[in-house]
Amino acid sequence: MSKKSKVQEMEEELEQKQPVEETELNAEDNNEGVENIEELLSVEDQLKEDLAKEKDKFLRLFAEFENFKKRTSKERMDLFKTAGQDVIVSMLPIFDDFDRALKEISKSEDNELFKGVELINNKFRETLKNKGLSEMEVGQGDAFDAEIHDAVTQIPAPDKKLKGKIIDVIEKGFKLGDKIIRHPKVVVGN
Repeated sequence: MSKKSKVQEMEEELEQKQPVEETELNAEDNNEGVENIEELLSVEDQLKEDLAKEKDKFLRLFAEFENFKKRTSKERMDLFKTAGQDVIVSMLPIFDDFDRALKEISKSEDNELFKGVELINNKFRETLKNKGLSEMEVGQGDAFDAEIHDAVTQIPAPDKKLKGKIIDVIEKGFKLGDKIIRHPKVVVGN
């Protein structure tokens, strides 16, 4: 039998007893009734305490489960955002090769070849851009930030204004969404 049903039985017994006139009660009956009521109250208090503990456990477990759901949902979204990161990172050297090829072809007199390579380059860039890839804008004279840039070397600054600034960009940097997947490699003036 559960604790709750015992309390209910005791309450029912008290309700079923006929009210007795005060004159008929003797001292022993009065003490017995007080003890039963005190016992009933202590059991009821204990049950209320147990119920409060169980509610607290339930609320904590529920909050923990909600946090788990949010965390796994966030992890899943991050995974979807960067699912193709390895493939895109492996294509970045091709990105660089296209830039070098366009630079060299532009020096020749063959415009048809230049236009063809440029069309392929643009299509390649647009495809990667649609997948979330973006080029980091880094220019000569920008302030060097160790968290964003990768300093390959330091050279004496040709101008005092360029001390601690970027002198040259050796390799472009890229982001996939908000995450930097390749830091730009730069030369810094000192």
